[in-house]
Amino acid sequence: MTPLTNRTNSGDCPVLRIAGRPVGRYITRPELPGRMSPRPYLHPVTTLAGTAVTERGPADHTHHLGVGVAVPDVEGFNFWGGRTFVRDQGPTELDNHGAQRHAGFQLRDPDGFVEELRWVAAGNELLRERRTVAATALTDSAWALDFTFSLTNITPGPLSIGSPATNGRPGAAYGGFFWRARKEAGAPRVFTAAAEGEEEIHGTRADWLALAGATWTLVFAGATERTRRDPWFVRAAEYPGVGSSLAHEERLPVAAGETVVRRIVTVVADGSLGRGEAAALARTAVSP
Repeated sequence: MTPLTNRTNSGDCPVLRIAGRPVGRYITRPELPGRMSPRPYLHPVTTLAGTAVTERGPADHTHHLGVGVAVPDVEGFNFWGGRTFVRDQGPTELDNHGAQRHAGFQLRDPDGFVEELRWVAAGNELLRERRTVAATALTDSAWALDFTFSLTNITPGPLSIGSPATNGRPGAAYGGFFWRARKEAGAPRVFTAAAEGEEEIHGTRADWLALAGATWTLVFAGATERTRRDPWFVRAAEYPGVGSSLAHEERLPVAAGETVVRRIVTVVADGSLGRGEAAALARTAVSP
């Protein structure tokens, strides 16, 4: 297994800041083996008190890379990393990995950036992405990471986005925005406005979802009506991770020239918050 390093091919890695305080580092060109589906990501991301709330390359899933966009099936190519789930066969090592290549920044400020990326596999560009990331102060103990991605099919024909679930693995509809959170001795608490626990929430739709560790809380909120229609992918017991599923029950078709847009705002808070506190922060974070 090739070890992960913190080296990149460029020092051009923005650091997000809240009132001058660093809260996240964006790795634009990571040095990763091909089977990891190399892609830009945020890590470490921290609370205002400095507690790390992301993991990169953990032993349980070495292809989990902090915060970013990862999709296991774009027209059969793996932009998630690791093995590919094959119907009637299971997880399989395939030479089908793609890469998200940083093409440049259109805007770059201390509190965010606008980035252009190219999704390439087998020598062909399939998707072009515009990614907008912004850090916003909310309170003296919480800030928000606003993450929007727009994927445009630049091929001459239609393509589709899938997941292990659409390929025959029930409950595994991961693919899209994904946050690999900090793993601690105990599993984090998972809750929404109406439900509690991984089993109750995984695969359901909710305006917001909270993942609360011992000294930190993440509150994920779909910031557009279309984003809120995507079910949540949740893991807590095995590892802490939250994503918004692009392909839950069916493949997502993307016609030539069509653009898929999603926006997730994540509150990063110190302390293990309750339902009322999480709901209030989610409302504040997504308010116009």
